Amino acid sequence: MQLSRRHFLQFGALAVGGGLAIVLYDAPWSEILPFVDVFAAGGLSPRAFIQIHPNNTVTILSKDPEIGQGIRTSLPMIIADELDVDWSQVEVEQADLDQSIYGAQFAGGSMATPMNWDPLRTVGATGRRLMVLAAARRWGVAPADCTTSAGRVLYKSGNRSLTYGELASEVAKLPLPDASSITFKKPSEYHIIGKFTSGVDNFAITTGKPLFGIDVTVPGMLYAVIDKCPVFGGTVRHANLDEIRKMSGVRDAFVIAGDPHTNNPSIEPGVAIVADTWWQAQAARKSLKVDWDTTAESPTSPDQSTEIFNQKAAKLLPQQPAYDIRSYGDINSALGEPSTRVVEADYAYPFLAHATLEPMNTAAHYKDGKLEIWTQSQTPGDGRRLAAQALGISESDITVHMIRAGGGFGRRLRNEYVVEAAWVSRKVKAPVHVLWSREDDFSHDAYRPAGWHHLRAGLDSKGRVTAWSQHLVTFGEGKKTASSAGMGPGEFPAGRVANYQLGYSTIPLFLRTGPMRAPGANAYAFVGQSFLDEVAQAAGRDPLDVQLELLANSYNGGGDPHYPPERLAGVLRQVAEESGWRKRKSGNGQGMGIAAYACHLGFCAQVAHVSVDSQNRVRVHEAWSVADVGSQIVNPSAARAQVEGAIVDGMGQTLIAVDLKNGAVVQTNFPQYPLPRIHQTPKMNISFRITENSPTGLGEPALPPIIPAITNAIFAATGKRIRTLPMTNSGFSLA
Repeated sequence: MQLSRRHFLQFGALAVGGGLAIVLYDAPWSEILPFVDVFAAGGLSPRAFIQIHPNNTVTILSKDPEIGQGIRTSLPMIIADELDVDWSQVEVEQADLDQSIYGAQFAGGSMATPMNWDPLRTVGATGRRLMVLAAARRWGVAPADCTTSAGRVLYKSGNRSLTYGELASEVAKLPLPDASSITFKKPSEYHIIGKFTSGVDNFAITTGKPLFGIDVTVPGMLYAVIDKCPVFGGTVRHANLDEIRKMSGVRDAFVIAGDPHTNNPSIEPGVAIVADTWWQAQAARKSLKVDWDTTAESPTSPDQSTEIFNQKAAKLLPQQPAYDIRSYGDINSALGEPSTRVVEADYAYPFLAHATLEPMNTAAHYKDGKLEIWTQSQTPGDGRRLAAQALGISESDITVHMIRAGGGFGRRLRNEYVVEAAWVSRKVKAPVHVLWSREDDFSHDAYRPAGWHHLRAGLDSKGRVTAWSQHLVTFGEGKKTASSAGMGPGEFPAGRVANYQLGYSTIPLFLRTGPMRAPGANAYAFVGQSFLDEVAQAAGRDPLDVQLELLANSYNGGGDPHYPPERLAGVLRQVAEESGWRKRKSGNGQGMGIAAYACHLGFCAQVAHVSVDSQNRVRVHEAWSVADVGSQIVNPSAARAQVEGAIVDGMGQTLIAVDLKNGAVVQTNFPQYPLPRIHQTPKMNISFRITENSPTGLGEPALPPIIPAITNAIFAATGKRIRTLPMTNSGFSLA
């Protein structure tokens, strides 16, 4: 399937304010990106992306935010290959925000490749066509008699050639060619796409060059920190501002009234301290004394605690779901048949923080009604919109520079730090860099929501799954779930069993939640794939066989139509073969686990091999991963890095948790939130299954399966089932 512009818009476009907004299948995006234009009117122009210089070097602009996923390299690679220049000729520059020229500019949902594959190939191929037309006109020959190679136009019937640099001035005067004359290269002709290519920022990163948002400096710039209430929704009654203003380097200190409704991604209440340096501002903050209002009038409550949430969920789980997501067949009759064996279990997972290595920050300069912003936002267009609303100015009066981010994982989809910088800059009448501390980042995140599941499955006499019932207890108000806390009707094994029920009940929450890498999938894969392993164990069958059998079924219209079951079955079979799954040996502290999941248009299956010692210390020795993300891996180097990062990230999610106590977050830094270390990283075997489907993203699909692959492997090694994350709750740790 080729995901053309037309097909993409059919896939999920919505008219908003006269423009097109993304409504991706994965629900959180409809909340996060309501104001992002999908494509520039009339398509993308090569003149916006490509600059040909007289010395035959080429500057290509990278259009989207770079948050570590590698698109600052891979998107220009697409253009360069179709333009037919050598990569050694190319210099990459980051574009500023201008969605009228560049189309959608955001990072998230693993959408950079599927959204830009055809448009950017068209940009490059159109540039190549312009070069041919210019050379043919100069030589007085037919364009069909000209070809290109390595930034040169060649005349087939003679010994003549011209560099692109020699033709650049003539090309600038030509009208864009008709779309019908634009042809793409065949994959066999690619010489950049599909080749291992180092990231364009690698040298700067490894040599410590200023590159990230935290490195931004502007002449005359001040630094600001903002102290916020540890309890969500708390407001300022009083603070010792006069004392703080007298401290070394401090230029000003003031209360921000803000918006106490923490689910609104605008500026929150707090106290801002502005100083000549960040260290001076942070040092002054240590002397700050704030009387916080956390009374019943603010949206907080003593029952906003992990312990209370667990108690409420325990009461709700055995009950019927309050709301239905999808149901068909007769689940009660199917599970009540005398010949049916019923497997039943409860699963749970905690809140998680994004824990990006670079804390939230943005620099801004408001002057004479104009605003300039330097930010690492994943949705810079939404940041501009919110800043315009906060300052009461037009979006056209705001310039946004996109700066490389030290990690995003969905956290930078929200833009309160952008609004803070804009607001403080106007207040102090100077350029200001708002930089959060690590504790700010942990304590005022938009967290991956916790959840609880009660599952029942029915097995017939042959060990086949005939029924599946799942009750999700999640967060929300009535039928409306919190951000990233809901499930979709296509959740596996929906449409793959004869009798199915999926429903949910909600618990009120004042904590802010939001998407985190593979939103929803990072939790639901653990639950579904772990329980499937449990069901297979009860049936005395190989979980691989049970899953393949389910994928071959179709009931009630089948599963999610965007995820053909044969693609998931394909990666499962391949990872089983590459890992030697059928020949595995389990027990005596050694075990292998298998899991698979489809999300964000990608399909991934993974196997983990672990050992567990007598102190329940788990060592993940080896992991195998097979992903199907279509017909082309644009940059295998970055693709492998994405999968490696996803495996380590998933390992980390088996270890960590964010807990609440009386409305405040308990974990405030990495010592309480331990991530995997280099020595704990397993050997990784990474493969791709190439299929005749349009290329899609990889950063998210590769994460969800590794979590249940590890927990299933621990069961195979020890006979102990991990049903609650983190695994430390079950007495396990990472060796």
